[in-house]
Amino acid sequence: MNLKNLCHTQSYIFRAVHRENDLFFFVFLHCCFSRLFPSYQAELRLVVLGRPGAGKRSAVSTILGLEDSEQGTNAAATQECSKHRGEVAGRKVVVVSSPAWFGSGCNPEERRKHISSFITLSSPGPHAFLLCVPVNQPADEEAKSLDVLMKLFGPSAVSSNTIILFTHMEELEEDEKLDEYLVTWRKDLQELVERCGERYHTLETCSGEPGERKAVEELLEKVEQIVRESESQHLSCPLYQEVEERVRERQVEIVRQRKAEELKNDQESPTDSEPEENVTEEEMEAVREEAERSIGDLNVDIDSIFPPSTVSPSSPVPFFLLGLWEKLTSWVSWLPNLVRREALFGALVGLFVGGPVGGMLGATVGSVATEVGRRKTQQNK
Repeated sequence: MNLKNLCHTQSYIFRAVHRENDLFFFVFLHCCFSRLFPSYQAELRLVVLGRPGAGKRSAVSTILGLEDSEQGTNAAATQECSKHRGEVAGRKVVVVSSPAWFGSGCNPEERRKHISSFITLSSPGPHAFLLCVPVNQPADEEAKSLDVLMKLFGPSAVSSNTIILFTHMEELEEDEKLDEYLVTWRKDLQELVERCGERYHTLETCSGEPGERKAVEELLEKVEQIVRESESQHLSCPLYQEVEERVRERQVEIVRQRKAEELKNDQESPTDSEPEENVTEEEMEAVREEAERSIGDLNVDIDSIFPPSTVSPSSPVPFFLLGLWEKLTSWVSWLPNLVRREALFGALVGLFVGGPVGGMLGATVGSVATEVGRRKTQQNK
């Protein structure tokens, strides 16, 4: 069956389902067509996640070839979920970007809003989550975000549908390879990769725009590999199925309301119950994004996913440690002649912070300082 005949058959069956008012069966048929006929799946849906400053905006721009102004530059634009469409390497691509919602500085209502928004905008389900991870930061928040994805969508959301997208690659040495850096120095980042089925990538290259385009194509190939290995084409779970039903119901409502308004403007009396077969797929698709934006917050049990003891906004420890990490790494970069004082420097940091956390952090800083000194010495030879 060629694609044209397939689309006609699909449209006929879906209209018949609409006449029976069975939206659940519609979603089932949609999944069947996607699985049996890969050419029917016309677009790849990607959800970009990450902490503040992780490079989400840059990733979206690189994937779709957007200018910064096309994503919005005001503060409100960075605090709302966004949805952008484009054509990349012959494929239609939809990228949904969400503000950070898994850190300790986000209150429960903001979490519910952001989670509801990115789920609705990526319905009926994303083909891949892209978790932006800076190579120069500890991976605690990213590990928590993977835990949350598992609680929301099931284990396969992480093991089968997530790609780690490394950012801030300029922090690596010029001739240092990412895989060697992970194995040698960053066991915490390597653990993230292992949890995601060994899938990772970076869009940051030293080859300019041609290198970026190649990196994007390689990323889409990895997403398509996920699709080929998946049993349901895109991520499918009860939460996404519920959302898709609500979105389609809302699409029908919007189309009917507009038809009723047009009839009223024509001074004709609309019927109380307009036949659903008059609502076509084309009409519903035209109001898809409007329907998604009007769904509102979902009934997500935020308290069970984020226990209050771990997300209290009054606790400054996560932000304090993150800020301390950034300051210490910058201090270390200013010590090119450090040879035998690295251990002492780490010990001082451990005493300053105190407790078990101070000991671990001091050891880490000492190791980093030692490595910086070693590399500087090699470069000066």
